Amino acid sequence: MRTIKGPGVFLAQFARDEAPFNNIEGLARWAAGKGFKGVQIPTWDKRAINLELAAESQDYCDEYKGKLAAHGLVVTELASHLQGQLVALHPAFDLPADSFAPPHLRNNPKARQEWAVNQLHLAARASARFGIDRHVTFSGTLLWPYLYPFPQWPDGLIDEGFDELAKRWLPILDAFGHNGVDLCFEIHPTEDLHDGLTFEMFLARVNNHPRCNIMYDPSHLLLQSLDYLAYIDHYHERIKMFHVKDAEFRPTGKTGAYGGFQPWVSRAGRFRSPGDGQIDFKGIFSKLTGYDYDGWAVLEWECCLKNSEDGAAEGARFIRDHIIGVSTHAFDDFVKAEASSQLNRKIIGLEELA
Repeated sequence: MRTIKGPGVFLAQFARDEAPFNNIEGLARWAAGKGFKGVQIPTWDKRAINLELAAESQDYCDEYKGKLAAHGLVVTELASHLQGQLVALHPAFDLPADSFAPPHLRNNPKARQEWAVNQLHLAARASARFGIDRHVTFSGTLLWPYLYPFPQWPDGLIDEGFDELAKRWLPILDAFGHNGVDLCFEIHPTEDLHDGLTFEMFLARVNNHPRCNIMYDPSHLLLQSLDYLAYIDHYHERIKMFHVKDAEFRPTGKTGAYGGFQPWVSRAGRFRSPGDGQIDFKGIFSKLTGYDYDGWAVLEWECCLKNSEDGAAEGARFIRDHIIGVSTHAFDDFVKAEASSQLNRKIIGLEELA
């Protein structure tokens, strides 16, 4: 078994236009001050990284790593959630998601998708230049508007959607494989890959691609009423990344899983800072450690109540306190008998001791 690495922090929720959050040097200084050891980089945010340069220039990546190392930090992974969303986008989301692309591509779905695909190829090469072997993204959505089967699905609708999703992602998975990088899909509502069965449907269509893997975030499973601990038992071989994000689900006589079109603070299911919600993180860290998870535990801070500065500081401590330093020997080794085939056969009655 290996000790989970951490604490790390996803910078997407913290980058903004004022210092120190408007460039990687300031973000690194801030993250180190909160107690983090690694940072997960949102590749769509120019304040955090220039993805095009990272894909093409080893010098840029080496200098970038040096800026982090000056604060005792490393890059945990690169992330391309917004670009991944645009790889497969239902027309219902054209306008809400249009801002995910550069301004000159907006209102042009075809060009926007081509840009998104190229971004994923850049991310594969950039990850390799950083010496990182895994990457996180979203699958996008062709079928989410049809999640509930009314009006009744026409025959073949779901198959058609997943066939097309696989067709779009298979060349990208191959590109990640060529660069020695696992592509981890965040299992997330509004994505076509939002639970275990949808991941399996996709995995089968990409021929069980070895680079098709999972970014595990228990908050999204809790809010769907999934057994998030059993999920690890089912998919631990494909779980390569881990977001530490808490949540709580408090259904009432007026609203439940769908949320009633309410703001986050009023929804039955809402995200919380680690330790403030309902998720059993001791169980999660124990299961992941037992299954020899070799990646990072990365804070994704999203809370509808607490301020981000407190959430970050508390999150770093929370992860550090939950990481299990694995033992180098069994606790009962002091009573272990000396190895002997002859003794073993005697114990089970197969032969007498000489």
